Amino acid sequence: MIGSNAYNYINVLDKASDASWLRNEVISNNIANVDTPNYKRKDVQFEAYLKSAVEGGDSLDEDINNMDLNTIDATTYTEFSGLSYRFDGNNVDIDTESAELAKNQIRYYTLLDSMTQEFSRIRSVLNKNS
Repeated sequence: MIGSNAYNYINVLDKASDASWLRNEVISNNIANVDTPNYKRKDVQFEAYLKSAVEGGDSLDEDINNMDLNTIDATTYTEFSGLSYRFDGNNVDIDTESAELAKNQIRYYTLLDSMTQEFSRIRSVLNKNS
């Protein structure tokens, strides 16, 4: 994380991209265990934590400036631990995992692109002032 208020949005995007990277690893692990008896699908919780951190303020800028990103971390959890799609106790559906992996990859690259755009804006401002 960059320790300046000028980079608050970049820090939020960085934290979100870390969560997306973790989700990619978790989904890949789910796919690798598609044939493992009694394996239960895992997922990552992050967006709800971020949403609750920015809700309720008068402005998004103010909420981002006052946010303590050290308190917002992605967590891994077992989804539907009592549910099984098959007789072997596994609840991983390869089609769902493939779709989630594709969706998450789009999210990750969008976050990286947004960070690049933020740095470009900062660079543009610095170039105009020099």
